[in-house]
Amino acid sequence: MPDIKNAKILIMATHGFEQSELEYPLEHLKKAGATVHVASLDGKPIKGWDEKDWGKSVDADLKISDVRVDDYIALVLPGGQINPDLLRVEENAVQLVRNFVTSDKIVAAICHAPWLLIEAGVIKGREATSYHSIRTDMVNAGAKWIDAEIAIDNGIITSRSPKDLEAFVAKIIEEVREGEHHRQSASAA
Repeated sequence: MPDIKNAKILIMATHGFEQSELEYPLEHLKKAGATVHVASLDGKPIKGWDEKDWGKSVDADLKISDVRVDDYIALVLPGGQINPDLLRVEENAVQLVRNFVTSDKIVAAICHAPWLLIEAGVIKGREATSYHSIRTDMVNAGAKWIDAEIAIDNGIITSRSPKDLEAFVAKIIEEVREGEHHRQSASAA
């Protein structure tokens, strides 16, 4: 069982991430002992969305294009409407999600972030959840959508919204302790 204190975890985001969905995992994964890096499109600070208006900025540690998948055990994808919508049109971001999944790494997506799982073609046939407004997108992409605070399918963790953050982060920690997840590829969406 891997020790969380030896784990390196990547959070990928851009402007418009839901403030709590990046800050809570960042804080609590670090508090658990993991090394956590934030990757943005240009490696520069990114500004959050805090419920109804722009929130605080978060510093990035590196550019998405500079990420080496082998350096990390897990990828965390915060939601918000703006952040995943901007990222899913960026080939580097979509390819990074695909590479984490095909490398048997843990991938955790909350709220609207499962849009990135759809775009990467890795959700078909998998049990998953999301923010209720993208349920149809998930079902159309072939996910077995459930309404639960956590859905987990062989190392791919999904959650619905900020109210599920405690369970979301607890499940990430649990999965990191289990190690890599050798999985079959999802069918292309």
